[in-house]
Amino acid sequence: MAERLVRHALQAERAPLNQLQVKSAGISADHGYKASANSVAALKKVGIDLNDHQTTHLTESLLQEADYIFGMTQGHLDSMSYVLRDSTDNRFHLMRGFLGAENDLEIPDPFGRGFSDYEFTRDSMVEAIPSLIEFLKSQYSYSK
Repeated sequence: MAERLVRHALQAERAPLNQLQVKSAGISADHGYKASANSVAALKKVGIDLNDHQTTHLTESLLQEADYIFGMTQGHLDSMSYVLRDSTDNRFHLMRGFLGAENDLEIPDPFGRGFSDYEFTRDSMVEAIPSLIEFLKSQYSYSK
C-alpha cells in the first residue's frame, strides 16, 4: 500500500520528485505474490488500483541502490540496518518519522487482521505522506 500511495502523491509534484522511482519490499515477504484482498480493497476505497501489485522480498542490492529507505516500524529499520551491516546509515527513516514526536511514529502491520485494520494502516500512511514529501523536497533540487 505504501508504494502506491507514495507514487500517487509524487505524481502531483514537479520534477525531480515526480520522477522518483518508488519500490516496496518486505522483510518477511516472499517474491511474486499478489497483494492481499484487504490491501486491494483499502486502496480501491481511495481510488488507487493495487490489483497488479506483486510482492518483492527485501534484498541487500535493493537497499544499496536506494536513495532513501522508509520503514513502517523501528523493527523494520533495525532489520534493514542488519542486512546492510550498517546501523549508522542516514538513509533510514520511519515513514511517519517526519510528523513530530507527539504522533505515533510506527505504522502497524495489518497482515492477518480485519479490513478495518487495513484501513487504519492506509490512513496512517496517508497522514504521513505530506511530511515525507516535504522531507524529499528538502533533499532534492526542487523548483517551486
